[in-house]
Amino acid sequence: MITLKGVDPRMIANNITPYEPTHPGEILKEEIEFRGISQRRLAAQMGVAYSVLNEVLNSKRPVTTEYALLFEAALGIDGGIFIRMQADYNMQTARQNKSFSERLANVRKHAAMP
Repeated sequence: MITLKGVDPRMIANNITPYEPTHPGEILKEEIEFRGISQRRLAAQMGVAYSVLNEVLNSKRPVTTEYALLFEAALGIDGGIFIRMQADYNMQTARQNKSFSERLANVRKHAAMP
């Protein structure tokens, strides 16, 4: 968390959690569109089915370590970025899941640590 003297940390943009998490596929989709690469061409280059790539780019499938490395090889963008984005997406999605949040609160209530 970023802190600045005299500023409420909740008011600093980098500390704000977005209402909707950003799936790394959304960023990848914008990147390949910007580069003028078709999804079919990229899928062939990466050696994956077009339908699988399309599901990743449309946030219906996660970016796995293997896909991140394939994107890295095909696009020259560090795959670790996409893995971290996917982890952030997963964490935020879990936190926003009402039934899981209730379960989490129950665990915290009974945990040995405050």
